[in-house]
Order: sequence, then structure tokens, then C-alpha cells
Amino acid sequence: MFRVTIRGKFAGLDDAGRAAVTAAVTAAGGVGYTEGGTFTHDASVSAFTFRCQVPAGPDDGEDEAALGAMAALDAHGHPYEILHLAVTDMRQIKIRRKGRGA
Repeated sequence: MFRVTIRGKFAGLDDAGRAAVTAAVTAAGGVGYTEGGTFTHDASVSAFTFRCQVPAGPDDGEDEAALGAMAALDAHGHPYEILHLAVTDMRQIKIRRKGRGA
């Protein structure tokens, strides 16, 4: 599983687009990573953060994950410009558990 965070700004978003983004944020009810992606945005709905979870195949890398997240962002249909994109491969995350001391 990959988690992709895209920071960007909307390009020429009209009032209907702003309302759609605001409704999507409200409907998502949080800022977690989902396969469809979730938005957070600034007060003017001009800058955004899009968080997306992308399934990982055995040979998939960060490039495939980034393309999957951009496809999810494109599916929302809002014009945008990407400012920063970060990919985290959750298969590489190690969890350190505290010992069960005496």
C-alpha cells in the first residue's frame, strides 16, 4: 500500500467547483487516506492537500503510486496545479513495539 500526498492549487476553480470541493471535504468527514482521495483546503478554496491510498502490486514503485494518485485527483474533475507530491511506501514502514517490561 502506498500513501500519496499531493499539495497544489486549484487553477480557475469557479463557484460551482468551490462548492463541490467543500461538499467533498464535508462528506469525507476527515483527513485520512482513501482510495478515492480526500481533500483539505484553505479558507478561499484555492490551495489544497489531496491524500490518496494506492494499492501496491508486488513490482509497483513510487512512480506507479504517483500516477494512481494523480488519476484519483483527476477523477474529481477540478483544474489544478501540483506544487508538491510525496509518496510513502507503507510496505517499508517498521513498527517498533515497546517491550512488555517487568
